Amino acid sequence: MNQSITTQPIIVQSDMTILVEVANPSYEIARDLLLRFADLEKSPEHVHTYRITPISLWNAAASGATATEILDSLESLSRYPIPQNVRRDVEEYVGRYGWLKLVSTGDGLCLVSRDEAAIAHALHHPSVKPFISNPVDSRTVLVRPDCRGRIKQALTRIGYPVEDLAGYVDGEPLRLSLRSTCKSGDSFRLRRYQERAVNRFYADGSDNGGSGVIVLPCGAGKTIVGMGVMSRVGEQTLILSTNVVAVRQWMDELLDKTTLGEDDIGEYTGEKKEIKPVTVSTYQVLTHSKNKGQEYPHFSLFSQRNWGLIIYDEVHLLPAPVFRITSELQARRRLGLTATLVREDGREHEVFSLIGPKRFDVPWKDLEKDGWIATASCYEVRVEMDSDRRLEYAVAEEKNKSRVAAENPRKLDIVMSLLRAHRGDQVLVIGQYLNQLHEIARLTGAPLITGQVPNSQRRVLYEEFKSGRIGLLVVSKVANFAIDLPDASVAIQVSGTFGSRQEEAQRLGRILRPKKNGAKARLYSLVTRDTKDQEFAQNRQLFLTEQGYQYTILSEAELPAELKGAQA
Repeated sequence: MNQSITTQPIIVQSDMTILVEVANPSYEIARDLLLRFADLEKSPEHVHTYRITPISLWNAAASGATATEILDSLESLSRYPIPQNVRRDVEEYVGRYGWLKLVSTGDGLCLVSRDEAAIAHALHHPSVKPFISNPVDSRTVLVRPDCRGRIKQALTRIGYPVEDLAGYVDGEPLRLSLRSTCKSGDSFRLRRYQERAVNRFYADGSDNGGSGVIVLPCGAGKTIVGMGVMSRVGEQTLILSTNVVAVRQWMDELLDKTTLGEDDIGEYTGEKKEIKPVTVSTYQVLTHSKNKGQEYPHFSLFSQRNWGLIIYDEVHLLPAPVFRITSELQARRRLGLTATLVREDGREHEVFSLIGPKRFDVPWKDLEKDGWIATASCYEVRVEMDSDRRLEYAVAEEKNKSRVAAENPRKLDIVMSLLRAHRGDQVLVIGQYLNQLHEIARLTGAPLITGQVPNSQRRVLYEEFKSGRIGLLVVSKVANFAIDLPDASVAIQVSGTFGSRQEEAQRLGRILRPKKNGAKARLYSLVTRDTKDQEFAQNRQLFLTEQGYQYTILSEAELPAELKGAQA
């Protein structure tokens, strides 16, 4: 009998890493279980490496997982006994979530614990002491009311995640419900997983909910989940998003699918400054200041109305200044929406402590199987460099090597081949470097969208693409986020932001909406062989590998046969 069939798929190691055998029949079961409490670190062909971290365990605990359930999952999948120190760490870290709680009492804002030692540790730690006013008893200390966010940050950093049960102020009421028929005429209702996400966040209006992050793939309706939360909360809402196009898509969706009217919704961007019961703004305008080092004048938006809910769209992109103001907004309900909690700056703990823990997540492949997102295939096409270009790469300064590789001229030939093969499909060509994108636009005659293109013109081009009048768009990284192009079925990635995992996920997300004709989505990443371009590609693919997507590696020579087979 084949040995791989009789053995379990994972090996748990004492350094908190988990090795997963990809060829094992139980690999997919293992992957989906590990997704709930561990992070993917490496994904070569045969053995993937996950790591259990404090944040991954605290997010699992916040979603209701117990240490026993996590250890039972590991035991059921593990080839060898779980190391004793891993057992102890899982029990300890999961147990720490909720060990310290923030509550409101007659005395004020209090940090409480059933464990005297935990309170003593917090009381005497130098990073926590500035936020504590007085001890009440051996298990309770008073916290300065204006330091609710900062004490959570400090305690998370020293390994004591706080369960915040101090409640929320009531915002100004907002009459809002979801339509059963959209203004566009289509029938509308929340999908089952969207309802579950709303319920997990809202938690019947109790102090156990009201803050946290909903993780759903692009195309799965994060905006709709946000509107579902708004209808439950029923209070005036501030929505923060990535760019003006995203702001206007939020406004269009709110008008189409809720009972709100145009007088209820305001746009606060570089182009308009409206403040209404529902106001939609961008991170960019909030963090704009005339002079470096000055305060951010538009932060006043946070106090312009008595907001009952703040929605952070694409929360994994939250800029540092917005983290800072958010630490002062802990009495407001806060909803983060994202396709991935991965942050390239490593500040996931800030999202956890200031926005809230992960409240809901679902494997992308589960939604694909149920038909809520398109079936997708991912390809990495490894492109050679001509000898003169290779010499240029060899002598380039280290900081310039990635760009020399990414702008490999031979990628242009591959782009043209792919476009010929996908004639008739709705195609996006996505890249990082403007010279490269301008050349592709020149060769193809396709419109080019970059940061220099006015928002009004971008909207026109997106609408023409959605209507089918344009079949090809060349786009820079401005199109990574929050653009709604439901019929896009092919994305060709010619260059990216170094090893950014979240960017890779967002770019696949541009083509994941289900197609009217049931077509499969295809992501092609063009990578220059044996260069930093290839190294970065391996890191970029980590998050999608964790979600169950496998990259087919092709050489230039193998690509025509692959395309011919796909079209057969």
